[in-house]
Amino acid sequence: MDNHDIRAALDRHWAASDANDFEAEHQIYREDAVLEYPQSGERIRGRSNIQASRFAQPNRKRFTVRRIIGAGDLWVTEYVLTYDERPSYTVSIMEFKDGKVARETQYFGDAFDPGASRAQWVEPMR
Repeated sequence: MDNHDIRAALDRHWAASDANDFEAEHQIYREDAVLEYPQSGERIRGRSNIQASRFAQPNRKRFTVRRIIGAGDLWVTEYVLTYDERPSYTVSIMEFKDGKVARETQYFGDAFDPGASRAQWVEPMR
């Protein structure tokens, strides 16, 4: 797959994620894919286990992609994952092998109040 094909697959993946289309969402993964959540210390092996773990997740969730960058076998998506109307700023690092995701690592960051000490140099984003 070339960069254009991978980008199209990522666009389909995130659209399916937002639509809660669990079948289409997981087509991007290899059968032996590994998903890691370093902040919780969890590793999930296998596409079917990744899909099952997401299907079992009870929260209502929405995905808003901010940007996707990458080339070759390494792609990064920055997005806002909103669980039950609470946003979490998220980065997904996907490593591709033979056109499918072999490894994904996701990092989550919750919103926090702006620091008063830097107020004179910033502009609000929300």
